[in-house]
Amino acid sequence: MIWGSWGLFAVDFLIKLVLAEDRARWFLGHLIDFFLVALPFLQPLRLLRVFTLFAVMQRIFGKALRGRIAIYVVGSSVLLVFLSALAVLEAERPAPHSKITNFGDAIWWACETVTTVGFGDFVPVTVEGRVVAVGLMVCGLALVGVIAATLASWLIAQVSIVEEVEAQETRAELTELIEMVGALRVELAQLKIANPSAPDGSPPGRS
Repeated sequence: MIWGSWGLFAVDFLIKLVLAEDRARWFLGHLIDFFLVALPFLQPLRLLRVFTLFAVMQRIFGKALRGRIAIYVVGSSVLLVFLSALAVLEAERPAPHSKITNFGDAIWWACETVTTVGFGDFVPVTVEGRVVAVGLMVCGLALVGVIAATLASWLIAQVSIVEEVEAQETRAELTELIEMVGALRVELAQLKIANPSAPDGSPPGRS
């Protein structure tokens, strides 16, 4: 399976090189991919492409702080669960009384631990596995706190938007009332000029 995966990476690199318009320039711009194919033990470095994906998602979703936080939380959660599952599987698989003996069970254990659920169907029995579990639980609590804070911030922002809209409407109504009062004052002043004998601006002969 390892050699088959390496062969797929090699075929992928060769196809991209053949399809490139300027092959020399493309090759020089993808030296890392070349070394990953030439040196199979460097293949895990392809996981760094995940961070490139996060950067692209950040540009797509905009520069809002809450958007960046959401992207980082999702990405961190996925990486945390994946790496914790690998670590606990490496620690628990050789143990004689361990129930975590395959990657599927390790992923399930990591998901229920990071969400602070803990069904108890899979429990680490080694010291290394329990250390991983403690770290994952602490990170899970931190992630829950970040998610709750982000949601609260979003709700507060929505309420602020509604209040701002209402305040703008109120200011518009006040401005309209002020203009109406100003227009009435102008009319009263004109009436006083047209009827100087009436001190209150009413026509002559009327109380």
